[in-house]
Amino acid sequence: MTATTSTHTPPASLHDPVIGWFEQHARDLPWRRPEAGAWGVMVSEFMLQQTPVNRVLPVYEQWLARWPRPADLAADAPGEAVRAWGRLGYPRRALRLHGAAQAIAERHGGDVPSEHAQLLALPGIGEYTAAAVASFAYGQRHAVLDTNVRRVFARAASGIQYPPNATTAAERKLARALLPEEDERAAHWAAATMELGALVCTAKNEDCARCPISGQCAWRLAGKPAHQGPARRGQTYAGTDRQVRGRLLSVLRDSVVPVPQSALDAVWEEPVQRARALDGLVADGLVEPLAGGRYRLPLT
Repeated sequence: MTATTSTHTPPASLHDPVIGWFEQHARDLPWRRPEAGAWGVMVSEFMLQQTPVNRVLPVYEQWLARWPRPADLAADAPGEAVRAWGRLGYPRRALRLHGAAQAIAERHGGDVPSEHAQLLALPGIGEYTAAAVASFAYGQRHAVLDTNVRRVFARAASGIQYPPNATTAAERKLARALLPEEDERAAHWAAATMELGALVCTAKNEDCARCPISGQCAWRLAGKPAHQGPARRGQTYAGTDRQVRGRLLSVLRDSVVPVPQSALDAVWEEPVQRARALDGLVADGLVEPLAGGRYRLPLT
């Protein structure tokens, strides 16, 4: 079963309880504070993709202290962004954020653009991130569909336990239909539904007793039918190329000088997988090979 665009509950009746709940229960996160600005919001959105808040917080604080504006990051080597990314995972996000910062410095005078189309045109920024920055930083009306929001809408409006593995046109249509008309209220709704999915309507062990819209939730009212769609993708790490890549990058992050091949060979015994992981890092622009079998984080 896939999400539908119909809902028995008028969208307006969901807005007040969800936004009211958010005003009382929202976490005090640094990127939600006014002083974060659009750059702080953008940095947080890159870091929070597939990474939990508690791991992001210390890296975020260090990042903004070092690079308080896009131009500061743009002026530094991309390898420094990879180094500062630390163990957040998916380090290509660091390169993409560096590329976006360079484009902001070159095209927009160093200020994160406010127009959705301009945000979407930045390298490394997709539909979700453009909508999130426009909404959270500039208070605009956009459907912001992350995993948490999609799950809330699947349950509350479509009556299913989980959304499809990939975002569908039907989900986007539903999200637009549920948006409040006023820009500021729509921005609050986007943040509130995201927080509701993160804290209450979680993937496992949802806490319906704490949910402000449990009385209107189509999934709960239907008796919480079990998921009928394709199997949900699980994430594995141990023994994967991702783990090997992480160990190789860790060696390079910890060194301020180029690293010899022997230092990289020491982190993983299986030579074929190790070579494949290293080749992937080079192909992704995360590692720069040098003469004499040495490697370093990229300078350009």
